[in-house]
Amino acid sequence: MNDARTVFLVDDDSSVRRAMTRLIKSAGYHVQAFGSARDFLDYRRATDQILACLVLDVRMPGLSGLDLQQELQATDAPLPIIFITGHGNIPMGVKAMKDGAVDFLPKPVKDTVLLQAIEQALARAALEQGERQQAENLQKRLNALTPREREVMNLVVRGLLNKQIAFELGTVEKTVKVHRARVMEKMKVQSLPELVRIAQRVGIGRR
Repeated sequence: MNDARTVFLVDDDSSVRRAMTRLIKSAGYHVQAFGSARDFLDYRRATDQILACLVLDVRMPGLSGLDLQQELQATDAPLPIIFITGHGNIPMGVKAMKDGAVDFLPKPVKDTVLLQAIEQALARAALEQGERQQAENLQKRLNALTPREREVMNLVVRGLLNKQIAFELGTVEKTVKVHRARVMEKMKVQSLPELVRIAQRVGIGRR
């Protein structure tokens, strides 16, 4: 059993919801089912702290599955989506995949195919969650720098030597060395290449 992993299911057909809920629960996942995209949006809380994916019908009254996908893409932590449809076509499937869907499955969906897609979607969710957490940690380190330390970091990762940085900032080389050491400590890196890689991720040092 893997109760920590959640599958949100959105389908306007109650019989489909019941059948899929039983199947997904039998595979050990927690399931939250909704009869419309709007119901899901009204319910949805922040999901960046849990591993979750969305199994979503394409055509529904009101907000369609593709409309919901567009709304979720605009959030900080969009859920990986598996589309299911009884009325799909190639252009619709291509658009959904281009917009980041994990899979686009025709109804009736084979049990093994759906569960495999869910596992793939949750693997993506885990990867994206890890990347978001890493980015947040890097931003916290960056926020700990003083304005002058950020200036020094910017010039260091651009390849300037200490004496060049001192000239740029109108200070002395000894002071630059102190700031540079504090930057390395606060950013929790041991070498210049590590600092450069982090700087690239957070957009520091770009000309």
